[in-house]
Amino acid sequence: MERWKGRVALVTGASVGIGAAVTRALVQQGMRVVGCARNVDKIEKLAAECQSAGYSGTLIPYKCDLSNEEEILSMFSAIKTLHKGVDVCINNAGLAHNEPLLSGRTEGWRNMIDVNVLALSICTREAYQSMKERNVDDGHIININSMGGHRLVPSADEHFYCATKFAVTALTEGIRQELREEKTHIRATCISPGIVETEFAFRHHNNDAEKAAAVYESIKCLKAEDVASAVTFVLSAPPHVQIGDVQMRPVEQVS
Repeated sequence: MERWKGRVALVTGASVGIGAAVTRALVQQGMRVVGCARNVDKIEKLAAECQSAGYSGTLIPYKCDLSNEEEILSMFSAIKTLHKGVDVCINNAGLAHNEPLLSGRTEGWRNMIDVNVLALSICTREAYQSMKERNVDDGHIININSMGGHRLVPSADEHFYCATKFAVTALTEGIRQELREEKTHIRATCISPGIVETEFAFRHHNNDAEKAAAVYESIKCLKAEDVASAVTFVLSAPPHVQIGDVQMRPVEQVS
């Protein structure tokens, strides 16, 4: 990780869960991290904690609604002005709504597409353009995917969510192929965790806290820090090594 010290990483959805853990890990490794979310209060608190801990990097909180392209473009413009550009893009933000295919609301489906698919694609495009215009040839784009992007969960309330994550699997491979065609050494990686104990299930089952809690009580789940470790593992790989997809799940997870 030594070569990343002082360089700029963008982490989307940095306020809680996996995003917060990844952000903390990168700041600890000496990176300048722009952490974005709709609510930056928790990121500001995390920035203070990182500073108090004496981490060598810096956390810059940024308020951004990833379902709004104008706000994403404004964020990248601010990063260019204040920090020259992005060297690492961690597309972590994602959400799920309980909207089955046969009875779900279009509004919920659209929100999942906006955040899980379009925001990821916009951030990837803007990060790549930032790298290209500065002749950065060793940047990295990491998409936090899900095991739901590789197999369908037998639960109607997750089918549309899984469809968006299947899209992330395809997008990551498409990004890798296009980067290769551009003859750049910028790399693209997909990290696909199984059940991770975060606030995710409570947001997904927002009307049933008991059901959400049961998800995490059924087995010994992954922790957000486990996924953060996977991110630093990927970033620390030698420049000639392309890690395409890291699939990780709890030992006890059945599917």
